[in-house]
Amino acid sequence: MAFTAKDVQELRQRTGAGMMDCKKALEATDGNAEKATEWLREKGIATAAKKAGRIASQGVVDSYIHMGGKVGVLVEVNCETDFVAKGEGFLQFVHEVALQIAAAKPTYVSKEEVPADVIAHEREIALAQINNDPKMASKPEAVKEKIIDGKIETYYKENVLLEQAYVREPSKQVKQLVVETTAKCGEKVSIRRFTRYEMGEGLEKKVDNFAEEINAAVASMKK
Repeated sequence: MAFTAKDVQELRQRTGAGMMDCKKALEATDGNAEKATEWLREKGIATAAKKAGRIASQGVVDSYIHMGGKVGVLVEVNCETDFVAKGEGFLQFVHEVALQIAAAKPTYVSKEEVPADVIAHEREIALAQINNDPKMASKPEAVKEKIIDGKIETYYKENVLLEQAYVREPSKQVKQLVVETTAKCGEKVSIRRFTRYEMGEGLEKKVDNFAEEINAAVASMKK
């Protein structure tokens, strides 16, 4: 059974799930709205979406140290009750988030956190790249805008935690992991903030000339 954008919108209004999740649900159930609703419930998506508006003021601050002290992460993840905050499933999720931050180096938690001037600057860079490419410079403005939009989405996927591919399962985004954890815990779960430290980051580092080192070592052996 075929379905339309209107069907996707109606399913979204009924379940509170995201547009892409609703589209997947309808695709999986041949456009049957009732079965799609059940599909979303079975996946825990509809339940998680309904919890999105709740207040999550409990949770934990966790730390993760990687590579023998070369990388460190502090992250705050919230839930609704202290009971869930102490649960094994929630704490495991927090640990996974910290590991993700250490490995993938995000700058922001969500798209909404990215300053408008940062996105404007990225769009300027993307446009300059297009105009400097002989094959792309003559493209219509509408085509250029679509290309730029695609580059901005790539920027989000590289720099925004929730939009990143989950390091343990790249086919899944971190925001999907949040939805799944919300469903499992039965409460709203949200990543509030994080800080990532990398040893020597921002400091001027010595650049070794290995050729000179080898020549010096050979010279010393001849003495």
